Amino acid sequence: MTLALLGLVIWAAGFALNVWLARRYGDTPATRFAVPAVFGLTVLAVWECLVRGLEVPLVILPPPSIIAGTVAGSFGTLWGDFVQTALKGALSGYLIGAAAAFGTAILADRYDFLRRGLLPLGSFMAALPIVGTAPILVMWFGFDWQSKAAVVVVMVFFPILVNTVAGLRDTSAMQRDLMRTYGAGYWPTLLKLRLPAAMPFVFNGLKISTTLALIGAIVAEFFGSPTLGMGFRISTSVGQLALDMVWATIVVAAIAGTLFYGAVALIEARVTFWHPSQRRT
Repeated sequence: MTLALLGLVIWAAGFALNVWLARRYGDTPATRFAVPAVFGLTVLAVWECLVRGLEVPLVILPPPSIIAGTVAGSFGTLWGDFVQTALKGALSGYLIGAAAAFGTAILADRYDFLRRGLLPLGSFMAALPIVGTAPILVMWFGFDWQSKAAVVVVMVFFPILVNTVAGLRDTSAMQRDLMRTYGAGYWPTLLKLRLPAAMPFVFNGLKISTTLALIGAIVAEFFGSPTLGMGFRISTSVGQLALDMVWATIVVAAIAGTLFYGAVALIEARVTFWHPSQRRT
């Protein structure tokens, strides 16, 4: 119980420190980094103290120190799983799906009958459960990373398509009339006005799809995989009651997803620097 009480004290101290940082330094780059860092470290410290203080069994919830030790001790295995799932399956499927969705959005914007037919179909496809489509695609494309990439393509295609089509239609009538006044046809208007204006929508779909891509690749591995991959590691470790390895794999997946999302957000900040969402006072 002493450790559990220490956890509560640490939580209060971390909360007070974040309040002080916010009031003392305001909205600065250092504060925007320090406050989440303090919060994260506080959560880990409280987790460690509560689990050890209340003597929670390892199979229910291991402390962060054991999870960190498993990550360090099984780094080679976890790195191989990361390459198989995140780089081969998720990233390749994400790139293929994003490129296909963007090209299809251009066609749907150019030809109205495609837009009217594809968007309702997109809502239908987005409602399909991954646990139903993943086994089919695994049987079609085999048990290696290609089938996981196919699952990711299906998952990311329609969110990116819908957001891109919405972005292409976001320009005002006055802006389009101005382009026609300059004698610009469809393609010059698309390249110089509508595509730049659609970039916030496009990146919104891309950011949403970063998490979907990793989730899709991991879930697909539950239905067939070589002896490698995050989904394979989680399913086999659960069967062996090796909950420390399960949590270590979850940590790797969380880090991979965060880096993936952060990379897309960084590209967005460079591309859409002109948008109000990217401006700071």
